[in-house]
Amino acid sequence: MSVEFISAINVNPANEINRLGRFDIDVPYLKRYSRILEDGGFDYTLVPYGSPGHDPFSIATAVTQYTERIKPIVALRPNTLYPTVAAKALATLDQLSEGRAVVHFIAGGSDREQLREGDTLDKVGRYERQEEYIRILRRVWSETEPFDHDGKYYQFKDFVSRVRPVNGTIPVSVGGSSDEAYRVGGALGDIFGLWGEPLAETAQQIARFSEQARLAGRTDVPRTWVTFRPIIAPTEELAWEKAHRTLDVLKGNTGGGKSLWSQVKNWNGPEGPANVGSQRLLEIASRKDLHDRALWTPTATATGAAGASTALVGSYETVAAAILDYIDLGADLISIRGYDNLNDAVDYGRYLIPLVRQELAHREATGERGAVVQQDPLENSGLVNS
Repeated sequence: MSVEFISAINVNPANEINRLGRFDIDVPYLKRYSRILEDGGFDYTLVPYGSPGHDPFSIATAVTQYTERIKPIVALRPNTLYPTVAAKALATLDQLSEGRAVVHFIAGGSDREQLREGDTLDKVGRYERQEEYIRILRRVWSETEPFDHDGKYYQFKDFVSRVRPVNGTIPVSVGGSSDEAYRVGGALGDIFGLWGEPLAETAQQIARFSEQARLAGRTDVPRTWVTFRPIIAPTEELAWEKAHRTLDVLKGNTGGGKSLWSQVKNWNGPEGPANVGSQRLLEIASRKDLHDRALWTPTATATGAAGASTALVGSYETVAAAILDYIDLGADLISIRGYDNLNDAVDYGRYLIPLVRQELAHREATGERGAVVQQDPLENSGLVNS
Protein backbone atom coordinates (compact mmCIF):
# COMPACT_ATOMS: atom_id res chain seq x y z
CA MET A 1 0.00 0.00 0.00
CA SER A 2 1.37 3.38 -1.02
CA VAL A 3 0.74 6.03 1.64
CA GLU A 4 2.23 9.51 1.55
CA PHE A 5 2.63 12.22 4.18
CA ILE A 6 1.76 15.91 3.95
CA SER A 7 2.78 18.81 6.18
CA ALA A 8 2.28 22.57 5.92
CA ILE A 9 5.07 25.07 5.37
CA ASN A 10 5.93 27.80 7.88
CA VAL A 11 7.73 30.97 6.81
CA ASN A 12 8.94 32.05 10.28
CA PRO A 13 9.13 30.68 13.86
CA ALA A 14 5.69 32.00 14.92
CA ASN A 15 3.12 29.36 15.77
CA GLU A 16 0.01 28.73 17.85
CA ILE A 17 2.04 27.76 20.91
CA ASN A 18 4.70 30.47 21.12
CA ARG A 19 2.27 33.17 19.86
CA LEU A 20 5.02 35.36 18.47
CA GLY A 21 2.58 37.01 16.08
CA ARG A 22 5.13 37.38 13.28
CA PHE A 23 4.10 37.57 9.63
CA ASP A 24 7.43 38.30 7.92
CA ILE A 25 9.36 35.77 5.84
CA ASP A 26 12.42 34.56 7.71
CA VAL A 27 14.45 33.16 4.81
CA PRO A 28 16.96 31.07 6.82
CA TYR A 29 14.06 29.62 8.82
CA LEU A 30 12.08 28.81 5.66
CA LYS A 31 15.10 27.00 4.21
CA ARG A 32 15.61 25.06 7.43
CA TYR A 33 11.93 24.16 7.75
CA SER A 34 11.79 22.95 4.15
CA ARG A 35 14.80 20.74 4.69
CA ILE A 36 13.40 19.34 7.96
CA LEU A 37 10.25 18.26 6.13
CA GLU A 38 12.21 16.68 3.31
CA ASP A 39 14.69 14.95 5.60
CA GLY A 40 11.86 13.80 7.86
CA GLY A 41 10.22 11.80 5.09
CA PHE A 42 7.32 14.07 4.17
CA ASP A 43 6.20 13.76 0.56
CA TYR A 44 4.22 17.02 0.25
CA THR A 45 3.85 20.34 2.01
CA LEU A 46 0.75 22.49 1.82
CA VAL A 47 1.38 26.16 1.05
CA PRO A 48 -1.71 27.77 2.62
CA TYR A 49 -3.65 30.82 1.52
CA GLY A 50 -5.41 33.56 3.49
CA SER A 51 -6.35 37.11 2.59
CA PRO A 52 -3.67 38.69 4.85
CA GLY A 53 -0.96 36.20 3.94
CA HIS A 54 1.91 35.73 1.50
CA ASP A 55 1.59 34.69 -2.12
CA PRO A 56 1.59 30.86 -2.10
CA PHE A 57 3.13 30.58 -5.58
CA SER A 58 6.22 32.48 -4.45
CA ILE A 59 6.55 30.44 -1.25
CA ALA A 60 6.06 27.18 -3.16
CA THR A 61 8.75 28.15 -5.66
CA ALA A 62 11.17 28.91 -2.84
CA VAL A 63 10.46 25.55 -1.19
CA THR A 64 11.25 23.70 -4.43
CA GLN A 65 14.60 25.44 -4.67
CA TYR A 66 15.55 24.41 -1.12
CA THR A 67 14.56 20.76 -1.64
CA GLU A 68 14.93 17.97 -4.17
CA ARG A 69 11.92 15.73 -3.56
CA ILE A 70 9.08 17.28 -1.58
CA LYS A 71 6.03 18.43 -3.56
CA PRO A 72 4.44 21.81 -2.76
CA ILE A 73 0.63 21.89 -2.72
CA VAL A 74 -0.43 25.42 -3.68
CA ALA A 75 -3.69 26.47 -2.03
CA LEU A 76 -5.71 28.40 -4.62
CA ARG A 77 -8.94 30.36 -4.32
CA PRO A 78 -10.53 30.81 -7.76
CA ASN A 79 -11.58 34.40 -7.01
CA THR A 80 -7.95 35.52 -6.66
CA LEU A 81 -6.46 34.57 -10.04
CA TYR A 82 -7.84 34.19 -13.57
CA PRO A 83 -7.71 30.51 -14.58
CA THR A 84 -5.50 30.96 -17.67
CA VAL A 85 -2.98 32.85 -15.53
CA ALA A 86 -3.16 30.22 -12.77
CA ALA A 87 -2.65 27.41 -15.28
CA LYS A 88 0.57 29.04 -16.53
CA ALA A 89 1.77 29.86 -13.01
CA LEU A 90 1.28 26.26 -11.91
CA ALA A 91 2.95 24.90 -15.04
CA THR A 92 5.88 27.30 -14.46
CA LEU A 93 6.22 26.06 -10.88
CA ASP A 94 6.02 22.51 -12.19
CA GLN A 95 8.88 23.11 -14.62
CA LEU A 96 11.04 24.84 -11.99
CA SER A 97 10.51 21.92 -9.61
CA GLU A 98 10.90 19.23 -12.30
CA GLY A 99 7.32 17.99 -12.02
CA ARG A 100 6.49 18.47 -8.33
CA ALA A 101 3.60 20.97 -8.41
CA VAL A 102 0.17 20.15 -6.92
CA VAL A 103 -2.82 22.48 -6.53
CA HIS A 104 -5.46 22.41 -3.79
CA PHE A 105 -8.68 24.31 -4.44
CA ILE A 106 -10.43 26.35 -1.77
CA ALA A 107 -13.96 27.25 -2.84
CA GLY A 108 -14.25 29.43 0.26
CA GLY A 109 -15.67 28.41 3.63
CA SER A 110 -16.32 31.87 5.07
CA ASP A 111 -18.37 34.60 3.39
CA ARG A 112 -16.57 37.16 5.54
CA GLU A 113 -13.15 36.01 4.40
CA GLN A 114 -14.22 35.83 0.73
CA LEU A 115 -15.54 39.39 0.87
CA ARG A 116 -12.15 40.64 2.05
CA GLU A 117 -10.96 40.10 -1.53
CA GLY A 118 -14.14 41.06 -3.31
CA ASP A 119 -15.83 37.68 -3.74
CA THR A 120 -19.61 38.08 -3.46
CA LEU A 121 -20.71 34.64 -4.68
CA ASP A 122 -22.63 32.35 -2.35
CA LYS A 123 -21.37 28.84 -1.62
CA VAL A 124 -23.26 27.20 -4.50
CA GLY A 125 -21.89 29.78 -6.90
CA ARG A 126 -18.35 29.34 -5.57
CA TYR A 127 -18.44 25.60 -6.25
CA GLU A 128 -19.92 26.14 -9.71
CA ARG A 129 -17.09 28.55 -10.46
CA GLN A 130 -14.54 26.11 -9.05
CA GLU A 131 -15.82 23.35 -11.34
CA GLU A 132 -15.53 25.59 -14.39
CA TYR A 133 -12.07 26.73 -13.23
CA ILE A 134 -10.70 23.19 -12.92
CA ARG A 135 -12.02 22.24 -16.35
CA ILE A 136 -10.29 25.30 -17.84
CA LEU A 137 -6.98 24.43 -16.15
CA ARG A 138 -7.04 20.93 -17.51
CA ARG A 139 -7.80 22.19 -20.99
CA VAL A 140 -5.03 24.82 -20.86
CA TRP A 141 -2.54 22.11 -19.87
CA SER A 142 -3.62 19.77 -22.67
CA GLU A 143 -4.57 21.96 -25.67
CA THR A 144 -1.87 22.65 -28.24
CA GLU A 145 -3.94 24.99 -30.43
CA PRO A 146 -5.75 28.23 -29.48
CA PHE A 147 -9.26 27.72 -28.12
CA ASP A 148 -12.27 29.75 -26.94
CA HIS A 149 -14.21 29.41 -23.72
CA ASP A 150 -17.69 30.82 -23.09
CA GLY A 151 -18.77 29.78 -19.62
CA LYS A 152 -20.91 31.16 -16.81
CA TYR A 153 -17.96 32.66 -14.92
CA TYR A 154 -15.16 32.92 -17.50
CA GLN A 155 -15.03 33.92 -21.15
CA PHE A 156 -12.02 34.24 -23.43
CA LYS A 157 -11.04 33.71 -27.05
CA ASP A 158 -8.08 32.35 -28.98
CA PHE A 159 -6.00 31.34 -25.96
CA VAL A 160 -3.16 28.85 -25.93
CA SER A 161 -0.40 28.30 -23.40
CA ARG A 162 3.12 27.25 -24.34
CA VAL A 163 3.96 26.57 -20.68
CA ARG A 164 3.43 22.83 -20.30
CA PRO A 165 3.45 20.75 -17.10
CA VAL A 166 6.35 18.33 -17.01
CA ASN A 167 4.12 15.24 -16.95
CA GLY A 168 1.34 16.67 -19.09
CA THR A 169 -0.90 17.65 -16.18
CA ILE A 170 -0.79 18.67 -12.50
CA PRO A 171 -2.62 16.84 -9.68
CA VAL A 172 -5.77 18.66 -8.53
CA SER A 173 -6.96 18.44 -4.93
CA VAL A 174 -10.45 19.45 -3.79
CA GLY A 175 -11.66 19.54 -0.20
CA GLY A 176 -14.83 20.08 1.77
CA SER A 177 -17.73 18.40 3.55
CA SER A 178 -20.74 19.80 1.70
CA ASP A 179 -22.83 18.24 -1.06
CA GLU A 180 -21.27 20.70 -3.50
CA ALA A 181 -17.75 19.71 -2.44
CA TYR A 182 -18.51 16.01 -2.82
CA ARG A 183 -19.96 16.59 -6.28
CA VAL A 184 -17.10 18.72 -7.66
CA GLY A 185 -14.33 16.80 -5.93
CA GLY A 186 -15.79 13.44 -6.80
CA ALA A 187 -16.13 14.39 -10.45
CA LEU A 188 -12.88 16.28 -10.97
CA GLY A 189 -10.43 15.77 -8.12
CA ASP A 190 -7.33 13.63 -8.23
CA ILE A 191 -7.28 14.03 -4.44
CA PHE A 192 -10.12 14.75 -2.00
CA GLY A 193 -9.17 16.46 1.28
CA LEU A 194 -10.92 15.78 4.59
CA TRP A 195 -10.40 17.12 8.10
CA GLY A 196 -9.79 14.59 10.86
CA GLU A 197 -13.14 13.18 11.98
CA PRO A 198 -13.92 9.89 13.76
CA LEU A 199 -13.49 6.74 11.70
CA ALA A 200 -17.20 6.19 11.11
CA GLU A 201 -17.77 9.74 9.85
CA THR A 202 -14.63 9.59 7.70
CA ALA A 203 -15.86 6.37 6.08
CA GLN A 204 -19.18 8.07 5.32
CA GLN A 205 -17.43 11.00 3.66
CA ILE A 206 -15.22 8.72 1.54
CA ALA A 207 -18.37 6.91 0.41
CA ARG A 208 -20.06 10.22 -0.46
CA PHE A 209 -17.39 11.59 -2.78
CA SER A 210 -16.68 8.13 -4.20
CA GLU A 211 -20.34 7.83 -5.18
CA GLN A 212 -20.16 11.22 -6.88
CA ALA A 213 -17.13 9.98 -8.83
CA ARG A 214 -19.16 7.03 -10.07
CA LEU A 215 -22.12 9.25 -10.95
CA ALA A 216 -19.74 11.42 -13.00
CA GLY A 217 -18.77 8.37 -15.03
CA ARG A 218 -15.33 7.84 -13.52
CA THR A 219 -13.83 4.38 -13.31
CA ASP A 220 -11.57 5.51 -10.46
CA VAL A 221 -12.06 7.61 -7.31
CA PRO A 222 -9.97 10.48 -5.89
CA ARG A 223 -7.20 9.63 -3.46
CA THR A 224 -8.23 10.42 0.13
CA TRP A 225 -6.32 13.05 2.13
CA VAL A 226 -7.05 13.25 5.90
CA THR A 227 -5.58 15.97 8.15
CA PHE A 228 -4.69 15.81 11.85
CA ARG A 229 -2.75 17.85 14.43
CA PRO A 230 -0.90 15.13 16.38
CA ILE A 231 0.30 15.74 19.93
CA ILE A 232 2.87 13.06 20.70
CA ALA A 233 5.40 12.14 23.38
CA PRO A 234 7.37 9.04 24.44
CA THR A 235 4.60 7.93 26.86
CA GLU A 236 0.82 8.30 27.14
CA GLU A 237 1.12 10.34 30.32
CA LEU A 238 3.57 12.82 28.79
CA ALA A 239 1.46 13.12 25.65
CA TRP A 240 -1.68 13.99 27.59
CA GLU A 241 0.18 16.49 29.76
CA LYS A 242 1.39 18.12 26.53
CA ALA A 243 -2.13 18.02 25.09
CA HIS A 244 -3.63 19.88 28.02
CA ARG A 245 -0.83 22.47 28.00
CA THR A 246 -1.52 23.01 24.30
CA LEU A 247 -5.24 23.37 24.94
CA ASP A 248 -4.61 25.99 27.63
CA VAL A 249 -2.65 28.07 25.12
CA LEU A 250 -5.32 27.72 22.43
CA LYS A 251 -7.97 28.79 24.93
CA GLY A 252 -5.87 31.82 25.89
CA ASN A 253 -5.45 30.66 29.47
CA THR A 254 -1.70 31.39 29.56
CA GLY A 255 0.22 34.63 29.55
CA GLY A 256 1.93 36.25 26.58
CA GLY A 257 0.86 37.95 23.39
CA LYS A 258 -2.11 37.22 21.21
CA SER A 259 -2.31 33.85 19.56
CA LEU A 260 -2.22 33.51 15.80
CA TRP A 261 -5.77 32.19 15.95
CA SER A 262 -7.03 35.48 17.35
CA GLN A 263 -5.09 37.47 14.74
CA VAL A 264 -5.68 35.70 11.43
CA LYS A 265 -7.89 32.63 11.83
CA ASN A 266 -11.01 34.10 13.37
CA TRP A 267 -12.87 34.14 10.04
CA ASN A 268 -16.18 33.03 11.47
CA GLY A 269 -17.57 36.10 13.20
CA PRO A 270 -20.02 36.02 16.12
CA GLU A 271 -22.52 33.88 14.21
CA GLY A 272 -20.14 30.93 14.07
CA PRO A 273 -18.68 29.06 11.09
CA ALA A 274 -20.61 29.01 7.80
CA ASN A 275 -18.76 26.09 6.27
CA VAL A 276 -20.01 22.56 6.77
CA GLY A 277 -16.57 21.17 7.66
CA SER A 278 -16.21 23.41 10.72
CA GLN A 279 -19.81 22.79 11.75
CA ARG A 280 -19.19 19.05 11.59
CA LEU A 281 -16.05 19.27 13.75
CA LEU A 282 -17.84 21.34 16.38
CA GLU A 283 -20.79 18.94 16.46
CA ILE A 284 -18.46 15.96 16.81
CA ALA A 285 -16.58 17.77 19.59
CA SER A 286 -19.85 18.44 21.43
CA ARG A 287 -20.49 14.69 21.80
CA LYS A 288 -17.32 13.84 23.73
CA ASP A 289 -13.64 14.70 23.89
CA LEU A 290 -11.99 11.45 22.77
CA HIS A 291 -13.07 9.38 19.78
CA ASP A 292 -11.81 6.01 18.58
CA ARG A 293 -8.20 5.30 19.46
CA ALA A 294 -6.75 8.79 19.84
CA LEU A 295 -8.83 11.51 18.09
CA TRP A 296 -9.14 14.44 20.53
CA THR A 297 -11.56 17.26 19.71
CA PRO A 298 -11.28 20.03 22.38
CA THR A 299 -8.68 21.72 20.18
CA ALA A 300 -11.39 22.18 17.54
CA THR A 301 -13.73 23.76 20.08
CA ALA A 302 -11.00 26.07 21.37
CA THR A 303 -10.26 27.42 17.89
CA GLY A 304 -13.81 27.53 16.56
CA ALA A 305 -12.79 24.75 14.15
CA ALA A 306 -11.39 27.46 11.88
CA GLY A 307 -9.38 24.99 9.84
CA ALA A 308 -8.04 21.51 10.42
CA SER A 309 -7.92 21.39 14.22
CA THR A 310 -8.56 17.92 15.64
CA ALA A 311 -5.63 16.24 17.36
CA LEU A 312 -4.36 12.68 17.64
CA VAL A 313 -2.98 12.34 21.16
CA GLY A 314 -0.77 9.64 22.62
CA SER A 315 2.58 7.94 22.58
CA TYR A 316 4.39 7.51 19.29
CA GLU A 317 3.02 3.97 19.01
CA THR A 318 -0.58 4.95 19.83
CA VAL A 319 -0.70 7.78 17.29
CA ALA A 320 1.00 5.66 14.63
CA ALA A 321 -1.63 2.98 15.23
CA ALA A 322 -4.38 5.62 14.98
CA ILE A 323 -3.00 6.82 11.64
CA LEU A 324 -2.97 3.21 10.45
CA ASP A 325 -6.65 2.95 11.36
CA TYR A 326 -7.37 5.69 8.81
CA ILE A 327 -5.07 4.08 6.24
CA ASP A 328 -7.00 0.83 6.70
CA LEU A 329 -10.17 2.84 6.10
CA GLY A 330 -8.86 4.03 2.72
CA ALA A 331 -6.74 7.12 3.38
CA ASP A 332 -3.92 7.47 0.84
CA LEU A 333 -2.43 10.73 2.11
CA ILE A 334 -2.00 11.64 5.77
CA SER A 335 -1.50 15.29 6.65
CA ILE A 336 0.16 15.87 10.03
CA ARG A 337 1.21 19.26 11.33
CA GLY A 338 1.62 20.31 14.90
CA TYR A 339 0.72 23.27 17.03
CA ASP A 340 4.44 23.71 17.78
CA ASN A 341 5.29 23.53 14.11
CA LEU A 342 9.03 23.03 13.74
CA ASN A 343 9.57 20.91 16.85
CA ASP A 344 6.56 18.77 16.03
CA ALA A 345 7.73 18.31 12.43
CA VAL A 346 11.07 17.06 13.74
CA ASP A 347 9.34 14.60 16.06
CA TYR A 348 6.98 13.36 13.33
CA GLY A 349 9.91 12.70 11.02
CA ARG A 350 11.96 11.06 13.76
CA TYR A 351 9.33 8.91 15.46
CA LEU A 352 5.89 8.89 13.81
CA ILE A 353 6.44 8.52 10.06
CA PRO A 354 9.02 5.72 10.46
CA LEU A 355 6.65 3.73 12.69
CA VAL A 356 3.82 3.94 10.18
CA ARG A 357 6.05 3.03 7.26
CA GLN A 358 7.65 0.21 9.26
CA GLU A 359 4.22 -1.29 9.94
CA LEU A 360 3.15 -0.99 6.31
CA ALA A 361 6.38 -2.64 5.15
CA HIS A 362 5.85 -5.40 7.72
CA ARG A 363 2.34 -6.04 6.44
CA GLU A 364 3.48 -6.10 2.83
CA ALA A 365 6.29 -8.55 3.60
CA THR A 366 4.34 -10.90 5.88
CA GLY A 367 0.66 -10.26 5.22
CA GLU A 368 0.24 -9.76 8.96
CA ARG A 369 -0.12 -6.88 11.39
CA GLY A 370 1.92 -6.33 14.50
CA ALA A 371 4.93 -4.06 14.11
CA VAL A 372 3.17 -1.17 15.89
CA VAL A 373 2.20 -1.81 19.52
CA GLN A 374 -1.59 -1.64 19.88
CA GLN A 375 -1.90 0.32 23.10
CA ASP A 376 -5.09 1.37 24.83
CA PRO A 377 -5.32 5.12 24.15
CA LEU A 378 -7.04 5.75 27.50
CA GLU A 379 -4.29 4.10 29.50
CA ASN A 380 -2.54 6.63 31.75
CA SER A 381 -4.26 9.47 29.92
CA GLY A 382 -5.89 11.02 32.96
CA LEU A 383 -8.72 11.98 30.63
CA VAL A 384 -12.38 11.74 31.54
CA ASN A 385 -14.64 11.76 28.48
CA SER A 386 -17.46 14.23 28.41
